[in-house]
Amino acid sequence: MAVTLPRPHRFDVYVATGGLLGGLLLVGIGLGTRPADEPIVLLDGPWPILAALWVTAGCELLRRSAPRTALLTGTAAVVLDTFTEGNLATVLMFTDLMYAAVVYGPLASARRIQWITGLLTVAGTLAPFAVWREPEALLIGVVVGIVAYGPAATGWIVRNHRDAAEAARLRAEQTALLAEVDRAQAVVAERARMARELHDMVANHLSAIAIHSTAALSIDDPATSRQALRTIRENSVEGLSEMRRLIGILRDGSGEREPAATPTLDGLPALVDGARANGLDVSLDTLGTGVDRVPAPVELAVYRIVQESLTNALKHARPGRVTVRLARRDGMLDVRVSSPYGHRDGPRAPGSGAGLVGMRERVALLGGVFGAGPEGALWTVRAELPLAEGDLT
Repeated sequence: MAVTLPRPHRFDVYVATGGLLGGLLLVGIGLGTRPADEPIVLLDGPWPILAALWVTAGCELLRRSAPRTALLTGTAAVVLDTFTEGNLATVLMFTDLMYAAVVYGPLASARRIQWITGLLTVAGTLAPFAVWREPEALLIGVVVGIVAYGPAATGWIVRNHRDAAEAARLRAEQTALLAEVDRAQAVVAERARMARELHDMVANHLSAIAIHSTAALSIDDPATSRQALRTIRENSVEGLSEMRRLIGILRDGSGEREPAATPTLDGLPALVDGARANGLDVSLDTLGTGVDRVPAPVELAVYRIVQESLTNALKHARPGRVTVRLARRDGMLDVRVSSPYGHRDGPRAPGSGAGLVGMRERVALLGGVFGAGPEGALWTVRAELPLAEGDLT
């Protein structure tokens, strides 16, 4: 199967063409790098010079796509040129091949080239001087350093700068990506928070409205209907007021703070009284909770959990006593709301399950434990919330 070489880069074509034309010009005017009578000149005539020139120019076409192959072939060509009168263009193109092999070649090869050219420079400096004992012999090492080690060291510096720039670009892209992810997560978290607030603030009143309106339509008793309509009106007004307060917060763009008049544990008695007004037989027991020492986020979560649990009891529980208990245990605030469990006869409001999801999210955000389910003849909502400020997440 034939191997198709990649198309040379445009700059590589320019370098190869310029080097070839320059070398041909030097051959044409008879300008070499050493006299023809030197002992090292073993190949006479222009053809060996041209062969080395053409091979090196061809290697320039591969300096980017196959840098190791180009360097090995170019090394053979420059060795051939050493035994001729020499051509400056061939030597210059070889230095470019050395540079390209370090910049574009594999990292392991670039390191090896650094070591090899460095050792050759040292050897080219010390060995001739040790043999001939002439200061001029040191120039051989200088030439090797200029032709081999110099381009390799320059390529290593360029490669390091290029890799550092690429790493900086990747870090910048990663930082931008993480910032976008954080922004999206913040938007999702804020939407979830506002959804919980909207549900908790309005669902209780709407559930009461649905239940009492069903009762008013199904029971043919003027007194009962008037009482149901009175309850419907009260819940409508309170729900509308809370909705306006939430809308005001959204319009002000102050989504980072909780709604005005954030509910606290002090509001639980009024919340229980409102549930009684809607027809629930409910009791509240705080068991010496000490509301003055409860963190504000925990107070809000407890209030919303009790509020949603009473709403669910109003919609789904069987007739009977609903109990709300708060107690401190080992640095935790334990909240339990229990209601009669089983099939209920009579008017009820439909549920969506969003209330349980919202309660679970609130507890998870504070690093607590949440559970809800039947316990014998009771349906119990349980939440354990940390009271230490450092435990809140």
